[in-house]
Amino acid sequence: MTQDDAAQGQNQQGSAQLEPIAELGRLKAKASEVEAALRNQHELLKKRGMSLPPMALSSLKAIRADIERLEKRLLDDQVELGQLRALAATAAKVNQTLNLDNVLLEAMDTVITLTDAERGYIILKNDQSGELEFKVQREGELGRHPTPPAKDGRVTISYSVLNDVIASGQPLLTDNAYKDERLQGNVSIANFALRSVLCVPLTYKGSVIGAVYVDNRLRAGVFTEREKTLLTAFANTVAVAIMNARMYADIRRNLAEITAVKELMDNVFASIASGVITTNSEDVIDTFNVAASRILERQPDEVIGQELRRVLPKISADLREHLANVRQSDARQVFDVVLEVPRGRIVVTMQMTPLKDADQQTQGVAIVLDDVTEQRRREQELGIMKRYLPPRMVDEIHTISQLALGGEKRVVTCMYVSVAPLHRLPKTLRPTEIMNTLNVYLAAATDCIQAVDGVIDKYIGNVIMALFNSQLNPMENHAVQAVEAALRIRETFTRIYAEQGIDPDPHLYHVGIHTGEATLGNVGSVNRRDFTAIGHTINLTKRLEENASDGEIIVSLATHDAIVTQVAGEMPFRFSDHAPVKAKGVEGDTIVYEVYRA
Repeated sequence: MTQDDAAQGQNQQGSAQLEPIAELGRLKAKASEVEAALRNQHELLKKRGMSLPPMALSSLKAIRADIERLEKRLLDDQVELGQLRALAATAAKVNQTLNLDNVLLEAMDTVITLTDAERGYIILKNDQSGELEFKVQREGELGRHPTPPAKDGRVTISYSVLNDVIASGQPLLTDNAYKDERLQGNVSIANFALRSVLCVPLTYKGSVIGAVYVDNRLRAGVFTEREKTLLTAFANTVAVAIMNARMYADIRRNLAEITAVKELMDNVFASIASGVITTNSEDVIDTFNVAASRILERQPDEVIGQELRRVLPKISADLREHLANVRQSDARQVFDVVLEVPRGRIVVTMQMTPLKDADQQTQGVAIVLDDVTEQRRREQELGIMKRYLPPRMVDEIHTISQLALGGEKRVVTCMYVSVAPLHRLPKTLRPTEIMNTLNVYLAAATDCIQAVDGVIDKYIGNVIMALFNSQLNPMENHAVQAVEAALRIRETFTRIYAEQGIDPDPHLYHVGIHTGEATLGNVGSVNRRDFTAIGHTINLTKRLEENASDGEIIVSLATHDAIVTQVAGEMPFRFSDHAPVKAKGVEGDTIVYEVYRA
């Protein structure tokens, strides 16, 4: 239908509505003509001594009064119908938009026109504070200029009427405010010269959210029950529209917050080094972050919406078992799996955790992936190293690797052990036999040193240099441990002598031990470096070993004193005096003791 057709239809409808009123007007005119004619006839008949039938004129007059009442009723109905149509059009406009400001202003103009009010307001209660706020303010034809505010800045209306309507939830109509007993003593009625006042509540689901207020300061009797009904219907429509607009605003605000949170979560997921995968209750993937894409070499759009078992097919059997355990036990599951990806075989640690909703019901699973391929390779290499090096030393290698070229000063106990002086070995041994013999003693001494966490600094032919309390083997009782290692070497060598039928007198070893400050660290270059110890303490220890006789374990006074300090209970060693040692490069004699088991 075109606009012209619509306009034509409205004109035809309006014409049809006006026909009954026009017909009544014609009937009333005919009744008046007939009444005038009868009165003339009555005068003529009266002159001739005759008269009209009884009640003729009064009956005709009553008919004309009925026609006038019917005409007035039709006119009132037409006015009310027009008001309802205008209200319906306004309601349609209000319900077609979620931005109410402009529409409510236009709607308020319509209400003022329909009710013949001078001013109109829509007042709402603030959601948080409960204070009344004027949402719409309109002036009618009788008050084109805005009403000046009161001294306190408030709009000049009857707040007692407004507050009563909001408190009671019932509309209030007064056609003459000055004479209305309900409003006697109302200061605002007197001060603002209010004559006609109509106020209806804005009610939504039983709660009053505000009010619609109209008044007329100049005329009494402006508002009737018809206007009250009209304004109440308007208020019901406006209340629903306002709440819809508020809910729409809340939804938009919540949506903005959800969007912001989602963007934050996306950024967090993208920045997490670990892979993150989440599934729903059907084990279908709905989250797949950048790290997971990098680890598994799969793009998110390839896997989101896919079943987890299809994305990780190589572990599908174990995967079902782990997923079932997560849901049944409501606990985290951690395990390692080997996966085949385009770049090769990788080892991945998977942590599965129940994914719960607001009611703490498990709806899915969150999976955290970490590529531990390199870590497992290093652990394997360290395991191999521990076969050849003391386990504690291997565990502390990372500490040494962090030291730059140079070193740090530490109080250590150093030990030099000569396991088998070459001049003491039989002259008949061939070089290979000499090497094999040395290796037997070196291996035995090494085991004794490592058994008490000593670190082998170096092998110098048939001599071993060992350190206690370096960065590789920090310990508080380093002097005690060094002597314990030396005594174990004595005991082990004694068994070897017996096994090989060697006369143990004299023994084929001598040991020197000294405690003091030394510089420990890396020497060499960036690409090739060694960890060692240097300083007076190291040099003096070597001198002690060189001055020890076969079978002797001698310790310096510093080591003796350190042992006394470090042993809390019964002393496990016995010390005997030894002739002072004149060490090369050291002024004066060095006091030493020979040490035995207690």
